[in-house]
Amino acid sequence: MSFQVNVHEAKTHFSRLLDRVSGGEEVIIARAGEPVARLVPVEKPPQERLPGSAKGEIEIADDFDALLPEEVLQEFEG
Repeated sequence: MSFQVNVHEAKTHFSRLLDRVSGGEEVIIARAGEPVARLVPVEKPPQERLPGSAKGEIEIADDFDALLPEEVLQEFEG
C-alpha cells in the first residue's frame, strides 16, 4: 500500500514515515501535489549460506541416482 505526503509533512513526520515504511508501506513525497520521490523499504540481502548446516538432518538413499523403472520413464517420455 502506498500513500502520498507533501514535503513539509515528510520533514515534520520523517520518523513516523520511516516506521511505516519499515512495516512495508510505500510513501510518495510530493511537492505542490506533484510526486517527486518514493520512500520504500530496503530489500534485505539473502542470508548467507552456511555449508554443512543441515548435517545429520537429512538422509539420502543409497540408490537416489539409480535409473528409473521403464514404466516411469515412459510416463515422462510419452
